[in-house]
Parts: sequence; C-alpha cells; structure tokens
Amino acid sequence: MKRLIAFLTLAGLLTLGITNVVLAQDDDTAAIQQVDTNMVDTPEDAKTPAMTPGNMEEQADEPQSFHQMLKEKFIEGSPGFMGIVLLTLILGLALAIERIIYLNLSTTNTQKLLNKVETSLENGGIEAAKEVCKNTRGPVAGIFLQGLDRFNEGLDVVEKSIISYGGVLMGRLEKGLSWVSLFIALAPMLGFMGTVIGMIQAFDKIAAVGDISPTIVADGIKVALLTTVFGLIVAIILQIFYNYLVSKIDSLVNDMEDSSITFVDILAKHTQK
Repeated sequence: MKRLIAFLTLAGLLTLGITNVVLAQDDDTAAIQQVDTNMVDTPEDAKTPAMTPGNMEEQADEPQSFHQMLKEKFIEGSPGFMGIVLLTLILGLALAIERIIYLNLSTTNTQKLLNKVETSLENGGIEAAKEVCKNTRGPVAGIFLQGLDRFNEGLDVVEKSIISYGGVLMGRLEKGLSWVSLFIALAPMLGFMGTVIGMIQAFDKIAAVGDISPTIVADGIKVALLTTVFGLIVAIILQIFYNYLVSKIDSLVNDMEDSSITFVDILAKHTQK
C-alpha cells in the first residue's frame, strides 16, 4: 500500500511537470504562428512599428512572471544537467510525501486509546482489549496488541515483547529516510558536476577562438553556476522535508515509549485484581 501511494504521488508529480512543459510549448508555438500571420497580413511599411523611447521603456519595465523566469534559467543552465537535478527533486519529494502520509496515518491519540484499553480490561477482559487495539490504527495499538498476546506468559515477557516489537516498528517508521538523504546529497553534487563541465566547455570555447572574450567567459560561467544554484535549491527543499520527517518520527517514538510504560502499569493493576 505504501509503495502504491509513493508510485501514485510520483506519477502525479511527473504528469504535472510534463503537462506544464507541453502547455508552455503550445503557447510558444501559438505565439510564433500568430506572429507569422500578422507579418503576412500586415502591409510592408507597418511590419516594423516605430520604436519610441516610451515604447522601449514600457518593454523594459514589463515584469517577467516567475514561471517564465524559471523556464528561461532552466534552459540557460543546460537542460541535460538541470533535468537530472529536477528528477532528484521529484523523486525526493515523492518519497517525502509518502513518508508524511504514512507518519500522519500512524499518529494515534494514545491517551484515548489507553482509556479504552483500561475500560475494556475491566469490563471484558483481555479479548475485549485486543479488539480495541485491532480496530485502532497506528504503531502504538500494535504494541499494545503484542503485549496483550503475551499477557498469559507474565509481565516480564510482555515487557520484552513490547521492547522487541517497538524496535521493529521504529524501523518501519524510518524506512525511506535514507533515500531522501541520498537525494539531498546528490542534488548539490550533480549541480557542482554541471558547474565543472560548464567551466570546461567555456575554456574549450576560449581555446577554439584563441582569445579571451568576456562574452564567451561570462556566458560559460553563467551556465555553469546555474546548475549549482538549482542543485542547492533542491537540496534545501528536501532538507526541510527531511527535518520534518525526523522530528515527526522522534515524536512518535517518544509517544510509543511513554504509552508503553503506562500500558504495562495498567496490565500490572489488572493482574493484581
């Protein structure tokens, strides 16, 4: 189920990205066709409008949308390397979103669950408490159910069973975090690699021309640095998601430990009765 959610999330992100690219290309094609039509239908003397200082100032002051600027910088930074860095962002976000959904579904109101388990033990015994845990979602309910299954073997066995099963659940909560951290490390590394290759291409152009031209050097350095900037941005975004996931897991683990202690105390009281 978790793999299915991750796959659907990734497919949605990829579909959204491809749709935006296709729509942008369609808009550019339509604009080019419109320009060609206007040039055909317009008289010769009206094809080139008079460029007055006012018109030039209006065109210079026209704000550029964020999407247009991002698309322009993406193309300038070599779509090959920028596409690889974008792929790390998509995969990292897909894993992070899947983990966020899983951890949020694993969150349980432990105090309410403890009250239900204690009431069930007093009124219906162990079997009633098991039914409450089976009908409750989350790792805390799974730990309680594991302890109730070992109740007849003594409290020592219950405590050991809870500790062992708690370690298994902690591993499930942390599943996938290593991949998110991998994409965090890969994004700036890929950006730096694009920077190095861009610098090599700039020097190749200088060697081919035989002269150091500021235009050639500036253009090569600009393309090289754009990959680094984009890689760092991707790493920052994924790092924020990673820190949120770590804090969420720590909160769940602390909740599991506190509730397990209270649960053992409830079982001890029930044994004394």
